[in-house]
Amino acid sequence: MQYMDHLEALCKQVGASFAAEESLAAHTTFRVGGACRAFVTVPHKDAFVALRRFLAEAELPHHLIGRGSNLIVADKGYDGVVLMLAPEARICRQGENTLNAWAGGSLKSLCMAAADAALTGLEFAYGIPGTVGGAVYMNAGAYGGEMSQVVTSVDAVDEKGGLCTLSADALELSYRHSCFMRNQMVILGVNVSLTQGDPAVIREKMDELMHKRIDKQPLEYPSAGSTFKRPEGSYASMLIDQCGLKGLTVGGAQVSEKHAGFVINCGGATCDDILRLCAKVRDEVYRQTGYTLELEPELLGIAPSDLL
Repeated sequence: MQYMDHLEALCKQVGASFAAEESLAAHTTFRVGGACRAFVTVPHKDAFVALRRFLAEAELPHHLIGRGSNLIVADKGYDGVVLMLAPEARICRQGENTLNAWAGGSLKSLCMAAADAALTGLEFAYGIPGTVGGAVYMNAGAYGGEMSQVVTSVDAVDEKGGLCTLSADALELSYRHSCFMRNQMVILGVNVSLTQGDPAVIREKMDELMHKRIDKQPLEYPSAGSTFKRPEGSYASMLIDQCGLKGLTVGGAQVSEKHAGFVINCGGATCDDILRLCAKVRDEVYRQTGYTLELEPELLGIAPSDLL
């Protein structure tokens, strides 16, 4: 507890907010999960560097989240410190076709800034409900586009609080993957390179793709978006639908009847409900088709032995 007192004092010093025993259900789009030891909202780069250095020296377990839109948290919570970058959109134009964005801002705000600047290339990302940093972390994509097509570099901090800039080539961006999944570095800023376009055409495309999302996805329910990664040679939603699993329910978790690729919280779901349902889907899809489905969301507070 002494370290927690020191952490709280440091948060006051650097202007970060501190909340002890914060429920993480309120910080994920699935709306499930227990509490963490401390929840810290980090206002700027220097504050994050100072906090990261303290946490490393104190050997306190910690984890960075964005909007929690690709995250499943254990019912028992997380026995560590959860960090979140302040969600304000901080975007500036650097050169004719380049935008720099604070990683904690929403991806939607970056798309809108690009449209306002008459820059095209980010329309595909308009409806993806995450942060700029989270989008790079998982190389988010939709409708034929992905972040690897526009990211030129990122500003990052390592596990000891050291700052660096990584070029696109160093990010190892591939399908739902980046180098940040295997190292302890954290994205603080992102540079994207776009091309000149017609603002009216850009906004029309953004609106078109958003309407597609609304029509086809169960956005009215809490979820983590697409629940399973696309297996090589097929599509998760098609396989789940083909196996007759739409509507399958465990507790408050359900395979969406609107889109088979989504597991939703249809009311009072727990993390255990979600994981048990995902295991049933995985096992049945494998039994019927031979394909092995892999979860797409990150897991927090969940050990491999907790998975069925």
